[in-house]
Amino acid sequence: MERAVLLNAPGEPARVEEVELDEPGPEEVVVRLLAVGVCHSDLYVRESGGWGMPFPIALGHEGCGVVEGTGERVVLSWRSPCGGCRACERGVPRLCRSPNRARRRMRRAADGATVTPTLLCGCFADRVVVHRSQAIPVPEELPPEQACLIGCAVATGVGAALNTSPVWEGARVAVIGCGGVGLSVVQGARIARAAEILALDREPAKLEWAARLGATETATERPPDRRFDFAFDAVGIPQTLELAVSLIDHAGIATLVGLPHEGAEVTLGLKGLFDARAQIRVSHGGDMLPAEDFPRLARLALDGRLDLASLVTRTISLDEVEGAFAEMSAGGGIRSVVIR
Repeated sequence: MERAVLLNAPGEPARVEEVELDEPGPEEVVVRLLAVGVCHSDLYVRESGGWGMPFPIALGHEGCGVVEGTGERVVLSWRSPCGGCRACERGVPRLCRSPNRARRRMRRAADGATVTPTLLCGCFADRVVVHRSQAIPVPEELPPEQACLIGCAVATGVGAALNTSPVWEGARVAVIGCGGVGLSVVQGARIARAAEILALDREPAKLEWAARLGATETATERPPDRRFDFAFDAVGIPQTLELAVSLIDHAGIATLVGLPHEGAEVTLGLKGLFDARAQIRVSHGGDMLPAEDFPRLARLALDGRLDLASLVTRTISLDEVEGAFAEMSAGGGIRSVVIR
């Protein structure tokens, strides 16, 4: 019998339960999971009472596995462009709002209830069914516990600095929040050859990681009288976005990367924004184009320009996912990775 980590009702902890998989349909493939990162978005699903999805919900969306029937090593994507929406039709698939998806093929064994996969993946599981365009081939030389991070945290963070708000060589960059996504923004800015990269976080241990991964300066509080060309908010709360806006210089760009909670609001001075010619952008998953970006990120890792190994702070089993959520809530570690 297959197993998966399910969220069965609002307010309940995640539980490992037996599930059954239906056969894949046209344009769908079965992927046997090798490694899955524990992302803050999965915790958000639990904390928000399901993020608007019908229960039961299969958690997990940052996966690396093997396509059954071909043996191909792949990283799963939750946003493969549909090709038919207005954004795709006008040639900007990075802005696609209706990504390809498989039908819901997982059922809870106890009662046959159809399971909703988190971010079209639901890959805290032995196997999943996904749309074939969601399974992006990556080199087998890249260890699965590292490769899986490309599927969300790394593509989101690096993509924010290279796609959403492209950092230019010699730029001054501030990154607020140094979890998996924020540290990936730091690395994206380093890859773009920014001259200054300030990492801000309340946890000194995370600032040590940031320094190892490319930050030229770290701080637990806003430095006085400093301005930057780019400020990335990898936290996603009102105070951090307001901080990001306050940090940018004339014609600077503040980018919201972290996932905000429902109802969160910010207060900004319009005259100040106008006078400064400031820009505020939103990055959805690094505005990734998986078929192009995932192989590129994998190659950067294999070439030593992108450090994925340092982001993995521990490996766990499916049964330890709930504990990883507790650690994440307490601000510990960077990425726990489920190894299958």
